[in-house]
Amino acid sequence: MLFHYALVDDLISKEDFERRVEAKIDDCGDLVDEPTAAMMVVGELGREHVKIRGLSAKSSLFSFFGKVVDKTDPKEFDRADGEKGWVATLLLGDETGATRVVLWDEKAGAALDTGIGEVLEVIGRHPGKSTKEIYALALRKASCEISCAVPAGAVSLSNEPVELDVVLLAVEPLRTFTKRDESTGEMIEAIIGDAEGTARVVAWVPELLRELPAGTPVHITNAKPNNRSEGRNFSLDEKSTVVVASHTVTVPFAPLSSVSDQGIYSVKGQVKQMQQPRSFTTKAGTASWVRNLLISDGNDELKIVLWGENALVPLNMGDLIEAYHATAKPGRFGGIELGVGRGSAFRIPDREARPITFSGTILAGPGCLFIDNGRERYLIEGSFSHGDEITVKGNLSGSRIIPESVEPVIITAADLLVRIQTFRQELQP
Repeated sequence: MLFHYALVDDLISKEDFERRVEAKIDDCGDLVDEPTAAMMVVGELGREHVKIRGLSAKSSLFSFFGKVVDKTDPKEFDRADGEKGWVATLLLGDETGATRVVLWDEKAGAALDTGIGEVLEVIGRHPGKSTKEIYALALRKASCEISCAVPAGAVSLSNEPVELDVVLLAVEPLRTFTKRDESTGEMIEAIIGDAEGTARVVAWVPELLRELPAGTPVHITNAKPNNRSEGRNFSLDEKSTVVVASHTVTVPFAPLSSVSDQGIYSVKGQVKQMQQPRSFTTKAGTASWVRNLLISDGNDELKIVLWGENALVPLNMGDLIEAYHATAKPGRFGGIELGVGRGSAFRIPDREARPITFSGTILAGPGCLFIDNGRERYLIEGSFSHGDEITVKGNLSGSRIIPESVEPVIITAADLLVRIQTFRQELQP
């Protein structure tokens, strides 16, 4: 009874709760036991159990059931005040998803008495503003059976490095970041895919991914999992290797009907409706683009929101599009939206990539870079400055050039004169 009273101890006294439970048992003619009666009282007070998918709600306290998918043993650590502490973590799942449950100090010992596949009833709260994990206030074994969308072994709490045979779905441009000591470093992020789905990779040694275009199958060693973020995440360092491989990788797509209002999905479908790209200013004060689509897989439809450079990719009605590692959320005007922006990959598979050599001027657009020769313009990946004159050799995929080599172009006075004359001719009626 005390277990369930923890859910409503801010609403009524312990004595009042016990009286209500006893009255509930009497009302039911002794057909319910004390735990069931306690849950009924909790429900009447508005504190019902939720599914794991509902743990992202803005509530101070949650109660839910979950099947143990993975666990860690209790680990001792030193607190800031010099005292010793203990911590263990459980990965619990149900038919709507999975969540990390952190057990602190005396509760950490419960991990030793908990087996994979057992069902637990948990009362807990989020740590601060994070919704990625739950700090357990109370937990106990439950006799009920629940289905689990995350089979044992599919995900893990282990931080031990792993080997991966994957395909690069997207490789983002080199980024510079500031370290804690105020020095700077470089990193490259990528989206990878395998038979289990998609994952995000951060290479703290940029050379591991710098020269590899999207679509390349690779074998990765010493990829360290990051289990604290949503979805699958890995980091690569100086101990890691990335080697081009010859294996074939098939990344699974989720049926459009299975996309809920949260989570990470990969989907494909034909463009049924589309709006023109719209420019906007981000919170950081930079310019970017957004575009809304409606896609169909023949049975169901789904709203897609393209962000940044993805919004500028030319599209036609009926195009088959693929979106990988995209984030779902409730739409502003109802329904579900799947956001495809930074951290996602967007492709039009029917447009075969082809080799290209192209000379032009780099133009900085809203959240993207173009290369323009006065007659043609393409999006271009890489780190360039506005006004650079370059010749690029690479692959053209849709309207985007993925460079393999770049050489600067020296502009002579004669070249400028030709450009001026051409410009004047174009202005004449």
